[in-house]
Amino acid sequence: MTNFNQRGTVFETNPLYLCFDKVVGMKKLLFALVAFLPFWMSAQDIHFSQFYMSPLNLNPAMTGVMNCKMRFVANYRNQWAPILKTKAFNTYNLSFDQKIPVGRYDYFGFGGTFWGDRAGSLGFSTIQFKLSGSYSKRMAGSRTSGHYLVFGGEAGLNNRSINFHNAVWGTQIDNGGIDLTKLSGEQIYNIDPAFLFADVSIGLLWFSVLDKENNYYIGGAYSHLNEPLQNHYSKSGNGGYTPSPLYSKLTVHAGGVFTMGHKSAIVPGIVTFFQGPSWQVNGGTSFRFDLSRSKYDRQSFQLGLWTRLSNKQESIHADALILSTKFDYNKMGFGLSYDITTSSLRTASAANNAFELSFIYNICGPEKRGIYCPNF
Repeated sequence: MTNFNQRGTVFETNPLYLCFDKVVGMKKLLFALVAFLPFWMSAQDIHFSQFYMSPLNLNPAMTGVMNCKMRFVANYRNQWAPILKTKAFNTYNLSFDQKIPVGRYDYFGFGGTFWGDRAGSLGFSTIQFKLSGSYSKRMAGSRTSGHYLVFGGEAGLNNRSINFHNAVWGTQIDNGGIDLTKLSGEQIYNIDPAFLFADVSIGLLWFSVLDKENNYYIGGAYSHLNEPLQNHYSKSGNGGYTPSPLYSKLTVHAGGVFTMGHKSAIVPGIVTFFQGPSWQVNGGTSFRFDLSRSKYDRQSFQLGLWTRLSNKQESIHADALILSTKFDYNKMGFGLSYDITTSSLRTASAANNAFELSFIYNICGPEKRGIYCPNF
């Protein structure tokens, strides 16, 4: 592997393996992981298969868009654990947001998010804390339905770090095993082991509440508006650092809830990310079954099937099928999803890719404004 794009950490000649204490089954997997290394190190944004249960990471305009007054969200993703064991890729997220009425129909939204991501034995980690805000303007509608345009923005601080002490290089792999006594012969450019940078994003959202049970929305976000420097590198120890800006990212997403009868509904959703030379699409639908026993009791159960597509060099490939389930009990929501690998990593990974857990808790109170927004 020769020099990476200048928007990332740079190595000279030798493939670097992020994660392994031993070689698993096939070198094909190792080289597949290396192929993704420039993306991880130069444009690693977290993503959740249950993107609909992590609204503040999807679009800052989603801040405060809820039927209740306050919302707590927690997400956890674990990827490639059957292969990487304790060095699996782990992502976690915590967020809080609330809405504040403005005038007769409109709302402000305020929120905060903390997330972290850790990848492999090199401990390639990102930690972010951000604050977000939004303004929801009613464009049309009545007391039981409405159409809103929402403007949002966020600003945050990121800390990115990496530890090369556990690095394994291609020249240290011999006859299906790893020999750490062999010198790699690799020249590593001087890299900051930890780097702090600021980040700014904006977003826009349109949603329509048709009635108490039917709604839809469409939105977009532009992340890394300032193209922040995520690290520096140089070829010598005498300074002369070259900046490594982070690619801006465009997110487009849509979804809704549409009833099919008194006790069932479909809940479709789609999100697309465009970031530098890479893009990804995650879409599908869930089927919701109402389990409520009275109008004061809100219970439902969902089953869903989703797929994730992405570009690989100049081609398009199916990365994973996603099985999901969700249970809503009054003001709480519990989500679970499991990714089934469909890409070329399937043979080496035994179809085990990732699982996710999600939790949403809403705090509501008396409000005399009728229906305000979709139920997420």
